[in-house]
This record gives sequence, C-alpha cells and structure tokens, in this order.
Amino acid sequence: MLSEMAYTRRGQGEPLVLLHGIGHRRAAYEPVLDELARHYDVIAADLPGLGDSPPLPHGTGYSAENVAAAIAENFTAWGVDRPHVVGNSLGGLLSIALAQRGDVRSATCLSPAGYFRPWSLLQATVTLLPLKLGSYLPKRVLRAVSRLPIGRRLIGFSLYSHPDRYTAERVYGDALAMRHGQGFWRYFIRCFPLGFTSPESFRGSARVPITIAWGDKDLILHKSQAKLAARRMRGVEFVTLADCGHVPMGDSPEQVVAAIRATTARATVARDDSSVA
Repeated sequence: MLSEMAYTRRGQGEPLVLLHGIGHRRAAYEPVLDELARHYDVIAADLPGLGDSPPLPHGTGYSAENVAAAIAENFTAWGVDRPHVVGNSLGGLLSIALAQRGDVRSATCLSPAGYFRPWSLLQATVTLLPLKLGSYLPKRVLRAVSRLPIGRRLIGFSLYSHPDRYTAERVYGDALAMRHGQGFWRYFIRCFPLGFTSPESFRGSARVPITIAWGDKDLILHKSQAKLAARRMRGVEFVTLADCGHVPMGDSPEQVVAAIRATTARATVARDDSSVA
C-alpha cells in the first residue's frame, strides 16, 4: 500500500469518506461528524503525509493522481467499495480526482483547490504561508496564544468566518498538525499549480454527481474560482455557503451536511435510474 491512512470511523449506512485540507487533520470534520454518522458509515481520514498518516513512499510524487491512487487503496483496506467522498480545499481537489477516476459514487467539494488564476494563487499563498510559518513558534507560545480569544481570532480569521467557536485545545492541536505535516510542502508544490496545468481529469464532464460548495467569506480561495471550475467541468452542481469561510464545517454544520446529503441523494437517484434502464 502506498500509504496506510489514519482514520476515525463512526455510524452506519452507505460509506462516506471525509478528506481535509493542506496542513490540516481529520479533526476538521468534528463539527459535522455526529450528524453525518446518523446517516452514513463515516470515515474521516488524515491525508498521506498529514495528521497521523505517514507520507507516501520515498520517491513517490505528490501529484493529485498519485495521492488519489493511495486513497483508493485505503478504500479497499477499509472494506468499502466506491464510497461517497467529501473534501475541503486540497481534499476537494483530491475528491474531484477520485470522482473522475471512477473510485467514488459522488463527491462533495468544499472550496476545492486547483482552480487558480495568478492573483488567486498569490492570495492563497499570502494567507496560507503565515499559518505554516507561525506554527513553528515555540510550543509554549502557541499554547499561550491559543488560550486567548483574540489569539484564536488572529490564528483562525483566514480559515473560518467564526473562529471564536473553536476551543484553545482545538486551535493548538491544529497548529501542531500544521507544524508536523510532512507532506505540506510537497502538496503545495505539486497540487496547487493545477490551476495552470490542469490535467484532463479536471476538465470535461463529471463522471459521477459532483457538488462544489464555496463559502462566501472564504479568504484563502475566493469564491470567484467557482466560475473557473464551472467552465472547466460540465454537469457539476454549485452551492454558495452563506456566512462561511474556507473551512466551513464549523461555520455552518447545517449547510455543509445539507450539501453532502443532496449530493449523495443525486447518486442514489442516478444509480436507481441506471438499474431500471
């Protein structure tokens, strides 16, 4: 196996895999995990080289295709066949790759990376890199800042529209995940330039139901990138998440769950129509 991914599993129903963004961890989905587990067999996983998951083997490039292949191998190890997938940011980009490979039943992509213009790539870099560099501060400083309401707002304002909803322990844990993510720079170098070098898997018609949902207050990947995605991929549903930032799961769990359930329902309808035909 290319990389044995760490995961949390909960609930019963059709399989639903949750993929986080660059420098983050599977805990990003905690605000929606319990509700999703009422309807699905939910697997929240750490991407290869991030969170608690080991990196890809030495010499394996962190292209979207390679990482998608590694994720698909884990589907088999988890005993799931073509699950639904949800991805945020980098996880959204990888969800599209999995959908176009035919490895999943549906894909719900929350502010997916990969649809950049030069100015938007600069915006993402300017807002993301301070988070990465700041994570290298001494741990005692990170913990002290995380305990202050103003500190949590400063750390989280570019990620969330409501950073005050996150606890000190959560913010501190996220900072350490950013700090120790071995794959961060490899993902940044290989996956982010897809806005300019998109392979065919990110163009053309969607092979399975895909929803792209964007927070209207996203400060890392501007919602206007959805227009570029619309031009590149046909048959995709687009949803605006009101009053949500780049990581919307805690800003509005209800809207995120609704987008996921609507997407998986489309897959069920498509499957039923196919069986009738």
